[in-house]
Amino acid sequence: MILVVCALPAELRAFTPRAGVEILACGVGPVEAAAETARMLQRKRFGAVVNAGIAGAFRGRARIGDAVIVSDEQFADFGLEGGGAFTLPDGATLAERVPASPSLLERCAGLPYRLARGVTVSQVTATRVTADRLSARYDADVESMEGFAVLRAAQLAGVPAIELRGISNYVDDRANAECDFRAGAAALTQALE
Repeated sequence: MILVVCALPAELRAFTPRAGVEILACGVGPVEAAAETARMLQRKRFGAVVNAGIAGAFRGRARIGDAVIVSDEQFADFGLEGGGAFTLPDGATLAERVPASPSLLERCAGLPYRLARGVTVSQVTATRVTADRLSARYDADVESMEGFAVLRAAQLAGVPAIELRGISNYVDDRANAECDFRAGAAALTQALE
């Protein structure tokens, strides 16, 4: 059984349901995504998790209407401000980055979708200043609000996970973002099929 996690049902409206696949619309943002994915993984046994949703692309990294496979996610603005080591008691560490399952990435190697790096944010970027800061700090190709949370919840549950994103906009000033939800959702659906 495969669990496909999206933020909103509209992202996968054109996806054809099939046996062996369960869809979870977890809600928007990292808190909702982590909580709902963990709840579902605790309730039922799955062989794999696919986080599927739309995303913004940093200019020059992908185009609106593209689909990408996200190989790893970073959680933006988590830990010590400005980066660097954050010392915690008893050797505890922060999980700031999570990879997609190497075995699932290997199975996708022949598909016509390029690998991308993701950054998960808790608010949609709406200014060029923030876009430039995120691009420089995280060297990401795409921005989402759920990627890290879903991959991390699956990792903690011991379930292999991967992330697919359809590009619906650019990470930029909102007036220059060129939002096209339909193009992103269509690319996502094709990749997921």
